[in-house]
Amino acid sequence: MKAIWNSAILAESNDTVIVEGNHYFPPNSINKEYFKESTTNSVCPWKGTASYHTVTVDGKENGDAAWSYPEPSELAKNIKDHLAFWKGVEVVS
Repeated sequence: MKAIWNSAILAESNDTVIVEGNHYFPPNSINKEYFKESTTNSVCPWKGTASYHTVTVDGKENGDAAWSYPEPSELAKNIKDHLAFWKGVEVVS
């Protein structure tokens, strides 16, 4: 699987975890130079508190386009620190 935005590969892995229709990419598959932590958080009743990341490629910014669970609940421990995407980021095989 690949996560692509603005023609850049943000993440690539054969080992994503699918939760609620979203591919969560493992930490070692992320091209970290494109990501900056955001101050945005949200709470999922069963996964815990999500932290968001802004994606920047070639000077273009996509605010809060990725999220992760740094300290997920016990039920979601398999996606700890994995990133999932939205806001126009294409996830393709």
